[in-house]
Amino acid sequence: MGTSLPHRVTLRRSVRDFAAVLQRALRAHQADDLETAERLYREVLELHAAQPDALHYLGVLCHQQGRSEEGVELIRTALMITPRHPDAHNNLGNIHKECGRPVEAEACYRRALACAPHHYNALGNLAVVLEVQERLDEAFEAYGALLRQAPDDARGQYLLGLFLRNHAQNMEHLEQSAECFRRAFDIDARNLRALEALGVTLYALKRYDEARQVYRDWLAREPDNPVPRHMLAACGGAEAPPRAADEYVRELFDGFADSFDEQLLKNLDYRAPQVLAAALGEVLGLPARTLDVLDAGCGTGLCAPSMRPHARHLVGVDLSGGMVEKARLRGEYDELQVAELTAHLQAHPGAYDVVLSADTLVYFGQLEAVLAAVHAALKPEGWLGFTLEAMDGDARDLEITPSGRYRHDRRYVERVLDACGFADVRIRADTLRREAGQPVAGWVVLARRPPVGGMAA
Repeated sequence: MGTSLPHRVTLRRSVRDFAAVLQRALRAHQADDLETAERLYREVLELHAAQPDALHYLGVLCHQQGRSEEGVELIRTALMITPRHPDAHNNLGNIHKECGRPVEAEACYRRALACAPHHYNALGNLAVVLEVQERLDEAFEAYGALLRQAPDDARGQYLLGLFLRNHAQNMEHLEQSAECFRRAFDIDARNLRALEALGVTLYALKRYDEARQVYRDWLAREPDNPVPRHMLAACGGAEAPPRAADEYVRELFDGFADSFDEQLLKNLDYRAPQVLAAALGEVLGLPARTLDVLDAGCGTGLCAPSMRPHARHLVGVDLSGGMVEKARLRGEYDELQVAELTAHLQAHPGAYDVVLSADTLVYFGQLEAVLAAVHAALKPEGWLGFTLEAMDGDARDLEITPSGRYRHDRRYVERVLDACGFADVRIRADTLRREAGQPVAGWVVLARRPPVGGMAA
């Protein structure tokens, strides 16, 4: 009996101590101070080794830092202690989803919903991974269930709008998609992705004046925002720029970083990284990890798994810091930089055996400057591979499209490559993805810098 009271006092102090430390850890985590948050979560676990919230959120943090498997194990340990924790099941599902494991993610979301049937995030996430698995009827049913339960959920309206547009089979589906985007923005005026999607969808419906008015109204509210300025030009409401402005690209992709892979996975025919890697594989030979490779406009790193076997040193560069942070999570790159592409190339003469660029030069109208910079950055006999959206049979060299991207004529691309000194130019047509339910035609382009003393073919 004599030792019981001090023991209880120590225990209570310990409980108070770890609770205070946990709150500090959560505040640091919410402020994106991940180093401090990790130190504090581990301090909590020193005080209370089985504290489930510290295990759960440390697992989330590990995933954010690219240690996804460690994160999975930590959250699984938390769920052994508190098995009916819907947020932990949902976050475990998110890790699996972002690591490309939709079946495992689906199981986690279903467990979250078994614990909390009205967990709207889990229901929306379930719809996403069902769509990834091409179980479209089930995905549509899940989106419908989400909006029946939460009709004022802006994210749900936006996701359903994307679903309807991505898989549109007729104009009615596009009309419904536009209404979802409009409703999402009405619910949450901060959801500018919905506003941009509304403009693109109205243009696809040939409601051109309405599309332009969406961007004019947006620009009137935010005159310094580069996104509506660029999109208004894309819809023919202003003079088209020779290439997308850096601030537009940065704003667009920083805002898109968290859902980029998810949206591309949902667009089930997105193929640019795969077809580009396959084309390069035909000229690079068997992978031997001997090449210095630049992933130019790396985004979240979708090309990295295909190019890593060829690369002695794999560099990724992108204008969007948000995208680069997502690419870092893949753990494939030896080096990642946030930089404008042409400037990076000009700063690294003769540095690379391979420069590849999947769906990045679609934001460059005029290609002369960037392709000249690639030529200078390649070693003699180095290869360039890139994709473009195709425009053929037209007197123009290029055009901006309502998506905000550019299309290029094949003859123009050949002319620029020749003028920049490239040899062995190979251009083939392929389908790169779907948009509004329709295939997007593209060019898959390869070209080689000639050997020293050699001449372009």
